[in-house]
Amino acid sequence: MKKISPLLRDSVVNLESNSRTSISFWEAFRFWVKLGFISFGGPTGQIAIMHSELVEKKQWISESRFLHALNYCMFLPGPEAQQLAIYVGWLLHRTIGGIVAGAFFVIPSIFILWTLSFIYIQYGQVFWIASIFYGLKGAVTAIVAAAVIRIGRRALKNEVMWLIAAAAFVAIFFFKIPFPFIILSAALIGLAGGKLLPKKFLVIEEEKSAIDNFHDAAEHTRPSLKRSIKVLIVCLLIWWTPVLLIGFWLGWNHTIVREGIFFSKAAMVTFGGAYAVLPYVAQQAEKYQWIQAGQMIDGLGLAETTPGPLIMVTMFVGFLGAWNLPGDLPRLLSATLGSLMTVWTTFVPCFLWIFLGAPYIEQLRGNKNLTASLSAVTAAVVGVVLNLALWFGLHTMIPTKGTIDWFLLSLSIVCFVVMHRWKVDIVPVVLISAILGLIYKMVV
Repeated sequence: MKKISPLLRDSVVNLESNSRTSISFWEAFRFWVKLGFISFGGPTGQIAIMHSELVEKKQWISESRFLHALNYCMFLPGPEAQQLAIYVGWLLHRTIGGIVAGAFFVIPSIFILWTLSFIYIQYGQVFWIASIFYGLKGAVTAIVAAAVIRIGRRALKNEVMWLIAAAAFVAIFFFKIPFPFIILSAALIGLAGGKLLPKKFLVIEEEKSAIDNFHDAAEHTRPSLKRSIKVLIVCLLIWWTPVLLIGFWLGWNHTIVREGIFFSKAAMVTFGGAYAVLPYVAQQAEKYQWIQAGQMIDGLGLAETTPGPLIMVTMFVGFLGAWNLPGDLPRLLSATLGSLMTVWTTFVPCFLWIFLGAPYIEQLRGNKNLTASLSAVTAAVVGVVLNLALWFGLHTMIPTKGTIDWFLLSLSIVCFVVMHRWKVDIVPVVLISAILGLIYKMVV
């Protein structure tokens, strides 16, 4: 076994000893790696998984602190679930904690989606991969359904909270109102309700956690102008250096450079979640001749059935664009660099938004008005997660009108029971569902 250098060992020891939490850096590291492989279900499902793991099971962060971070992430451009992971990682173990949390949220999906993109461009649909994803649909539906019950038990303490949850469900399921708008509306309702009906809105019960409102703010969460300038300069350099280097190497009109610039701009305006921005990305990608009309739908299908943010579909676009227009590079090298450039410029800005803004957001926590607002947001999240569970259920159990997929229905029920009743971990549920899906498709 290789020895760890004294400098690295001392850095980690200092990181852990200076932390006010009892959670070791390596314990958190293992969790963030695990999360990267189980973060199915799009942003709502991923937030539900983090809530279950971080708030309920591990008690690393309290309900109010989790929601406080989530509220900020909801109003940022980019994937809010990854930004939430960065925020919590930063609270736990400073900058290195945020980097690890945010990086491993997407690293597993990078390898998976690169492999699937290559198989897609070379062979089209592959039977065994489609079969594995088929089984995963049952597990994802059960995971989201179990999250509805868990969050609902904590949030829906009275008839007002039930009404907010119902209104959120109706708004997103029937009227297709965007997720951020629902969260903003709930926050404003909670803010007003906290003043008019405080007993109905002050329902979040603060519990002792590694990060909660019982402790004083950690030193690294306090904002300063010097720190903000440093974060801004460092993050911008990290963000744009690969784009500039590739530009000097291949020329500014090469597909990889154009992808880097396009997705850098998209990263600054991708408000409203992946579904809100994907039509724009698809339109522009087709205009640049990176993909053909139907290929965006195929890429979205791949992204929806793999872990990681749904916006990872942009990696598929980057891969195909650089494959189709490689310039003087070999196709596979061009496609690989294009996909990595797309991922880099899509996700690196998320670290800037958190590291720059989170210290200032942390100064706003702890007052009753905010607690009432967060209570309403939690209730709204229940309705939104219920919408996701129903959406998954309808699309997986009823693939075509008038038909029911009895295998997936049975698999989802079994997964739900073992997670909800016997508290089986998500990882074995996901793995076994994938294997059962493969076996079923091979037999039938």
